[in-house]
Amino acid sequence: MQSYLKHYINGAWVESDGGTVYQVIDPATEQPCTKITLGTPADVDRAVEAARTAFETWSQTSVDERKAVLTRILGEYKKRIPDLARSMAQEMGAPMGLAMAAQAPTGLAHFAATLKALDEFAFEEVIGKAKVVHEPLGVVAMITPWNWPLNQICAKVAPALAAGDTMILKPSEEAPSCAVILAEIMDAAGVPAGVFNLVNGDGPGVGSALSAHRGVDMVSFTGSTRAGIAVAQAAAATVKRVHQELGGKAANLVLEGADLGKVLPPTVAGVLANSGQSCIAPTRLLVHQSQVAEATAIVKSMMEQTKVGNPLEEGQHIGPVVNKAQYEKIQGLIQSAIDEGATLVTGGPGRPDGRNSGFYIQPTLFTDVTPDMRIAREETFGPVATITTYDAIDEGVRIANDTEYGLSATISGDPAEAAKVAAKLRAGLVTINSWSPDIAAPFGGYKQSGNGRENGRYGLTDFMEVKTVVGAPA
Repeated sequence: MQSYLKHYINGAWVESDGGTVYQVIDPATEQPCTKITLGTPADVDRAVEAARTAFETWSQTSVDERKAVLTRILGEYKKRIPDLARSMAQEMGAPMGLAMAAQAPTGLAHFAATLKALDEFAFEEVIGKAKVVHEPLGVVAMITPWNWPLNQICAKVAPALAAGDTMILKPSEEAPSCAVILAEIMDAAGVPAGVFNLVNGDGPGVGSALSAHRGVDMVSFTGSTRAGIAVAQAAAATVKRVHQELGGKAANLVLEGADLGKVLPPTVAGVLANSGQSCIAPTRLLVHQSQVAEATAIVKSMMEQTKVGNPLEEGQHIGPVVNKAQYEKIQGLIQSAIDEGATLVTGGPGRPDGRNSGFYIQPTLFTDVTPDMRIAREETFGPVATITTYDAIDEGVRIANDTEYGLSATISGDPAEAAKVAAKLRAGLVTINSWSPDIAAPFGGYKQSGNGRENGRYGLTDFMEVKTVVGAPA
């Protein structure tokens, strides 16, 4: 068992002030695999003080100085990719193949993309008689989830460092080890003391304290819409900036006449990747009624050919979902679809054959799903797809938009026709014949999927303040 009982504050590993030990459960074995200390408001106070002190000097560094630090982080990060991958395989169930190919490298990609954005960013411009400048924002609290842990951490840490901010990170207590390793990377790269701080903990103990803290200038949160509302409410009293990427319920709008054998595999793959634990997973397939039988056969075959296995073993398979609570939630949604009259095509309740323990979900497909069913409205976060039919494209668009979320949407079909439809979809990300975002392009949602943007130039901008100076010499 790994043991990470200290927080990283002001450039040193320190004991918690009153924290309690928490055991992280391996979702494949249901046994403890890691111990951390859940921090306290007193730990948050120490971290905020360190960050505020460090901001005085870090905010005054040059772009070249920040680029040098980011470059050193890239070098140290590359050395730790196997450690990072294994930590995520053990704690949140990503198979080693996925962890090595995507989960760990995505954090590296954020640092590289931020370096490029920093090279191209215009920190000053003249508007009329004024000079408009972008400046460091201040102390940023970062609260991140467990599903793509390094992706969401580095999408915040990299632009905050580049902008000249200082920060306190609270990673998910369900997948904390990769954040601890990142802190070790920061230390090895020579990030100045107090610029990056790590306080492990849960939402009520550390997340709430960070959101409400008067010494925090911005809180950047990725997680559920329910938790995002609580973060915003806690932050409101101090009128700090709130930057959020929340839930999703992405549609996969399959255009009439599409070559289904060609366009469905790369989009339905997003339902299965990472065991469905992606906020942009296009789980709601909307298919023209003339092609529903063909679409059902293709997706059924994909589900039944997907193997489920131990994340620490090599091979092409998906792993378990992260914990018992998620397992039970997904089981409840699967059962609700059956109870509400959907047709179970493959998969269903319970573990896959041969799995008597671990939080494994059967890859599952439902047809005859109507937009009012729970399975069509609630974020599943498991390898579960639904098929709903439409008669005309306007109806398909209406069903796609009929959700409180607006993080992403997918279109399967002719790219030229899809581009026309994309303008009608109320989502921050629209993908055509794929499901993945571009890490250099802005990422964020409409409606209850959040506010603000991450990645590249847009992410850098969101971690900065804008100042207008009137009367300065030209």
